[in-house]
Amino acid sequence: MVATHNFTVFRGDNTGKIQRGTTEKRLEADEVLIRVTHSGLCGTDCHFRSSGIVLGHEGIGTVEACGENAKKYTKGDVVGWGYIHETCGSCHNCLSGREVYCATPKIFGNHAVDQGSLSTQAIWKEAYIFAIPSALNPANAAPLMCAGATVFSPLYEHGVNGTHTVGIVGIGGLGHLAIQFAAKMGCRVVVFSSTEDKRDEAMKLGANEFYATKGKTHLDVEHPLDFLLVTTSFIPSWKMYFDTMAKGGTVVALTVAQGDITIPYENILQKGLKLMGSSVASRWVHKLMLEFAARHNIQAQIEEFPMTEEGITEAFDKLDAGKLRYRAVLKNEM
Repeated sequence: MVATHNFTVFRGDNTGKIQRGTTEKRLEADEVLIRVTHSGLCGTDCHFRSSGIVLGHEGIGTVEACGENAKKYTKGDVVGWGYIHETCGSCHNCLSGREVYCATPKIFGNHAVDQGSLSTQAIWKEAYIFAIPSALNPANAAPLMCAGATVFSPLYEHGVNGTHTVGIVGIGGLGHLAIQFAAKMGCRVVVFSSTEDKRDEAMKLGANEFYATKGKTHLDVEHPLDFLLVTTSFIPSWKMYFDTMAKGGTVVALTVAQGDITIPYENILQKGLKLMGSSVASRWVHKLMLEFAARHNIQAQIEEFPMTEEGITEAFDKLDAGKLRYRAVLKNEM
């Protein structure tokens, strides 16, 4: 007989107000029941706040039960999950290790919308959850499940190494992790932020150079950039940053913003630049990211809030106001 589980969930209504509800789900043979301990809050959650779905996709918790065919984890194991719930496993991208670009992905926002990481429990396919290394604090590890995977993936996939100069635009939820990953890879890390306010923090995280950009139309960097990760929540001045690039360099757009990208065509041609889009990591790269973070003590800088209607609302408000340093994490005490 298949076990049924009831748990508390949090979703936003059509006005964006956080509401407490319940979900009932069956634990299937290839699934794992997780008691959620922590959930990161991501900018993507803001886009779904008024959609009525259960929010959260940066989940950390402990295994409570496993389906009869789920053999990888045992009760008490600390695990996490992220943006991708399931992929087809048979399209070209899945078979070539790029499952994040699956033709028919089941992801946060379009699948299992009756549960999320803003829940007391969750049930997921065993194949799409990850063991959390013991060296990582569960609260600090929560943002790695999406933000960490998002910034690590392009660095890994494009072969970034210690000979490269890597620029990072923005020191926020994504940027502060990108600085740490690139620095621990041995790169020369060049950080761009609108003002001088975060200079000291950027240098402590591993930056080698820092440039304030507010009011600037041109930047004189000491070393041309081989790679540039754009992590801000707004579209930057492309010409100003393209001028900092080395010939043959790669620009990776991680910004989640509305509208079109308008780029200076001449820079692309004359420098042979590549402008790339990038999403979260495949499962293999996600696993490598967690291992790398554990080995190099890469931790998300977080502010904790209780996983209640009031706590979630406060976290959203600080995120919307740009006042977080640097990720909100909801702690489940139920």
